[in-house]
Amino acid sequence: MEALKRDPGEPRAYYLLGILTADHANHAKAIDLFDRALTLSPQHPEVLAQKARSEMALLRRESAVRSADAAAALAPDDALTLDTLGVVYSRAGLHDRSLEFYKRATATAPDVSAYHYNLGAALQFVGHMDEAREAYRRCLILDPGETRALAAIVQITKQTEADNQIAELKAVFPSVAHKADDALRVGHALAKAYEDLNQPAEAMGWLAKAKSAKWAAVQHDTAFDDAIFDAAKATTHLPMMGGHTSAQPIFIVGMPRTGTTLVDRILSSHSEVTSAGELADFGISLKHLSGTRSKYVLDVETLAAAGQVDQDELGRMYMQRVEATLGLTGRFIDKLPLNAIYAPIILAALPEARIICLRRHPADTVLSNYRQLFATQFPYYDYALNLETTAHYYVGFDRMIRHYSETLPAGRFTQVHYEDVVGDIEAQTRRLLEFCGLSFEAQCLEFHQNAAPVATASSAQVREPLYTRALARWKRYEAQLTPALDTLEAAGCIDAAERDIP
Repeated sequence: MEALKRDPGEPRAYYLLGILTADHANHAKAIDLFDRALTLSPQHPEVLAQKARSEMALLRRESAVRSADAAAALAPDDALTLDTLGVVYSRAGLHDRSLEFYKRATATAPDVSAYHYNLGAALQFVGHMDEAREAYRRCLILDPGETRALAAIVQITKQTEADNQIAELKAVFPSVAHKADDALRVGHALAKAYEDLNQPAEAMGWLAKAKSAKWAAVQHDTAFDDAIFDAAKATTHLPMMGGHTSAQPIFIVGMPRTGTTLVDRILSSHSEVTSAGELADFGISLKHLSGTRSKYVLDVETLAAAGQVDQDELGRMYMQRVEATLGLTGRFIDKLPLNAIYAPIILAALPEARIICLRRHPADTVLSNYRQLFATQFPYYDYALNLETTAHYYVGFDRMIRHYSETLPAGRFTQVHYEDVVGDIEAQTRRLLEFCGLSFEAQCLEFHQNAAPVATASSAQVREPLYTRALARWKRYEAQLTPALDTLEAAGCIDAAERDIP
């Protein structure tokens, strides 16, 4: 501020103010400050990179990629700018592009731990697991307290009796138990280690410890979830005609950890199909056109306003957002699980779209969600911080999908069960390809050879051939799942006869 008093035309001052403003999460104001700096001095890649990061924080992916591309064209050579560009491209789903910048950042500033963590995550997404582990280890050498790297190594490395990190993780946990996010990471890593060692009781015990501080902090209200499911069911009255005609999108939806990534890899192995990853573009487009003032992208107010939105404009905006940043011109898959909630609106806005909803055994779905470490800043998955709440969420989701199955056109909305895919991959692949209007191609059965990036929790598993070890996993945890199983049984989602322990 003192510098601007002396010289109101000093671009560096506006740049630094923009960074400070972005650090306080006021990204709209930060972008204004970055723009002022660029007006005074346009050829500054570091300013463009930081602007791109703020644009991405505001979910303006198209603008963010445009700003990042402009920064990259100026050949930046400082590590912070290189790493920032990697972050922007990663969040835009351009993982191959991000890798270049992360590698250059770590080479330029090899002693910054965060750059090595980001490089490790990008390497993991593109399937280079050995290199990812090495990047995470380098991060930990520089910063032994970086719980993200510690947890990441365990998540992608099979733990054995002879070689595991349990002692190291247990030694760390007391020092982070009061830090909700760090406790989540370390506790989840311990749970994964004990699961690898086939000790389910220990695994569930650590999950409860890991989640307790975060669960207390978020103060999750199950009524919020219930209201969204009810509002979503009400959108099935929308006319399933009109809208923006485009046969390109295939939406793969469902609760997380139910096989969505597996089916994405199967279908995107087809020569005519590309995986676009998990895109928030449909929800963002609906929020923008609905004009609702609520603080969430997905909420009752916005779902209720869907009927007043021009469906053709909604479908067109979604397609433009995807095409502008990802450059997709043919059939593509949007694999965001929560798009399931928007299913009737998607079919109204994109009448040629196809929606495939993954289902999985209720108890396995609850267990897999509870044992998953979701993004800590994404409130829609807060239900998974508590076992009984996860079961309650499943019941609401199940009722919504059953309603959709009864009311949405069968030629455009279908369900597929994870167990059926594992049991007969060829039959289910043929069915789903036919549903999407695609011919059968044998390489779809070799999905594990698909080299495209995977930025989900299944990034390691989907690079293996089809396996059955996840089927009926809940049986190994039945004693620890009693409260959740009681909820599922009371709602009619499972039968008492399935339970070995009354």
